[in-house]
Amino acid sequence: MNKTKNIHNKSLFVASIVIVVALALITSPIMAMDDAFATKKKKGNVAQQAISQSQASVQNALCVSGSGTFVSCNNLSFQNQKNTGNNALAQQGGNGKGGNSAEQSISQSQSSEQNSQVVSGGDTFGSGNNVNVQSQTNSGSNAAAQS
Repeated sequence: MNKTKNIHNKSLFVASIVIVVALALITSPIMAMDDAFATKKKKGNVAQQAISQSQASVQNALCVSGSGTFVSCNNLSFQNQKNTGNNALAQQGGNGKGGNSAEQSISQSQSSEQNSQVVSGGDTFGSGNNVNVQSQTNSGSNAAAQS
């Protein structure tokens, strides 16, 4: 009876953590930056513009138990990047020798390193699992115009 209660409490605890992490990801602010830099020189126009997003997750877990390690030592990683903005750049009047020059980029990167080790004298059902969910979305545009 007591062993069943402990397994139920552990399952409820892990489920609660998963729900909290999922809610944090859903309600976290969406990172969308608009960044513009343009200068006019005698040789023409020069512009540099970038949108960058990066995420990393490093997780380690180790369980040592004399009995069951049910629903223990699991690593969860949920990463989401969304950019719904635009990366637009326009230049006019690049009549100098050099004309117009533009550098523009949208960059997204994600990485996840997970390690889980379980040593048990009893059951290890459902233990030592790694879960990693990654998503990248850019529904904006990356446009440059020069005249």
